[in-house]
Parts: sequence; structure tokens; C-alpha cells
Amino acid sequence: MSITLTEKAAKHVSRFLEKRGKGIGLRFGVRTTGCSGLAYKLEYVDDSEQEDAVFESHGIKVFVDPKSLPYIDGTELDFAREGLNEGFKFRNPNVKDECGCGESFTI
Repeated sequence: MSITLTEKAAKHVSRFLEKRGKGIGLRFGVRTTGCSGLAYKLEYVDDSEQEDAVFESHGIKVFVDPKSLPYIDGTELDFAREGLNEGFKFRNPNVKDECGCGESFTI
């Protein structure tokens, strides 16, 4: 099982944690929502949970709760700027379909 970050994504997270002045990494998971059923959730972590799976990529720790892991195992997070927009891009090999707006997905 693995979750990875591209170098760009790791640099973005590192800069944000530095600006924030605290934090030990990034929490990555899924929540039930949207027209396709699941959506990604990201937040910065100050304290880990005992049951978290922890992955490290380019010096950044990624924390995943056990319920989310089967849906996102093997995912690579990238960070991209496209015109005026910027954000994380998810390369999840488990996704079978995505909704038209790109907000949610199914496994």
C-alpha cells in the first residue's frame, strides 16, 4: 500500500507548513458526497491518530485513516497551476468513473 506526492506537491505542502508555523504533514482521505459518491479531503496535520497509516514522500508525511485507505491506495498527489487556477491533482488507479464537474468519483 502506498500514497505518494510528486516533487511539486511536496514542495507546496512544505512551503505551506512553513508559513503556517506548525504541522507534521498532510492528512489525505475520502468522504461520502457528490453525484458519484466519494470526494477527496485534504487537511494539514498537527497530531497523528494512532490508527493512521503513515507514508512519506519527498520528506512529507501523509496520514491516512484506515477507512479511506482502500479507496486511495496507490494514489499519487500532484500540484499544478493552470492559468489562474492551482490545486492538487489526484492520480488514483482505483477510480472507475468521475462526475462531470470533477468533484466526486466512484470505485
